[in-house]
Amino acid sequence: MVPLLNIAMFTWEYPPKIVGGLGTYTFELTRQLVKMEHNINVFTMNDGTLMPRELMGGVDVHRPKLIDISGILPEVVTEEIRRLGPGMNFFSNVMLYNMLTCTKIVNDLIPQEKKSYDLLSVHDWLSAMAGIMLKGNTTIPMVFHIHSTEKGRSLGSGSRIINDLEKKAAKLADRVVTVSYAMKEELISYGYQSDKIDVVWNGVDARKYAPERVSKDKVSQIRAKYGIGPDDKMILYLGRLTGVKGVDRLLMAMPHVFSQCPKSKLVVVGKGELEGELVRLAETLGINNRVHFNLNMLPEEERIAHYAACDMAVFPSLYEPFGIVALEAMAFKKPIVVGARGVSGLKEIVIASGPDQCGYHINPYDPRDIAWGITSTLMDEKHLRSMGEKARERVLSEFTWERVAGKIMEVYAKVADGKR
Repeated sequence: MVPLLNIAMFTWEYPPKIVGGLGTYTFELTRQLVKMEHNINVFTMNDGTLMPRELMGGVDVHRPKLIDISGILPEVVTEEIRRLGPGMNFFSNVMLYNMLTCTKIVNDLIPQEKKSYDLLSVHDWLSAMAGIMLKGNTTIPMVFHIHSTEKGRSLGSGSRIINDLEKKAAKLADRVVTVSYAMKEELISYGYQSDKIDVVWNGVDARKYAPERVSKDKVSQIRAKYGIGPDDKMILYLGRLTGVKGVDRLLMAMPHVFSQCPKSKLVVVGKGELEGELVRLAETLGINNRVHFNLNMLPEEERIAHYAACDMAVFPSLYEPFGIVALEAMAFKKPIVVGARGVSGLKEIVIASGPDQCGYHINPYDPRDIAWGITSTLMDEKHLRSMGEKARERVLSEFTWERVAGKIMEVYAKVADGKR
């Protein structure tokens, strides 16, 4: 039986401010840990609009208010920080968030409120400084969660400072948790200690992400918004519009898809630095009348409605440690086409052949291969439906948050017990 633990969790994203998968992951994980009766304190960012402390669903959430220190940062840091330009403000906010949360724990929560922590749960480089500082100033054991790496996100070397923070936090941590076996292999290739790394897949709330939760009227409303009729096939991409996600190559694949599947249309939902370039690319390719852009970060209920409305989803990422969006679409019985070259947790999610097939693996660098995956999905209606059914079955068997939390707690309990 897993002992009840007092856990301090550090995550840059946490509701009500969620930017990407990290915020979803930490929110769902803390919800499950509270259900298991563990005591969770979350330390997260505050842009000045949020309460500095509140109880949310049994989680004690701490958000020390940030002040702008970017004005002094160039005087006291390296040339690399100075070269960040506008990004320097973001880095200064990250650094200050880490420092404020550490000092609050050491100067306030432990001595004044008599808090006692069995474990530090530290998520990605954005919170690595807090983990490093607390490991040096307390005896609390640490688990460092690596959801992606700086080298992978940048498709190159990236920032030396961020690379060093990731490596130092991993070296100091008692255990490292990552989200896929592909990520574990990536970390080992960078020199991380292999016998310290545990793999725990992410999850999805299959009760919330379920076909019966969205009415037929809502589905019709979403499809009509993009001019998609009842006999048309709606192909959905939902996510950040950035180079690492392969959306540009997806657009390059669409002329062939449209020639093979004339009643299909593509809906692209998301925000990112490639917004303008993607719109221009669709015009250049002559497909802008069949590609519909929704350049917004949708609230969750609207995202759910889009999954329900589509016929299939495609995520041709060049680098994807896991890919929660794939699980969300699969939970709605949608077959998936995913990038499966290089570091890809997506290929661990999607079974691409055999009786349990729920989608296709493609080379995300090759628009022709992306087109093959999409047309192979759309050309056979019976097979499309079968893959959708298998997709939800796989989610229910392998990717629930209850299952994720149980496996995470096995790691946490061993670390905390070892320290005792």
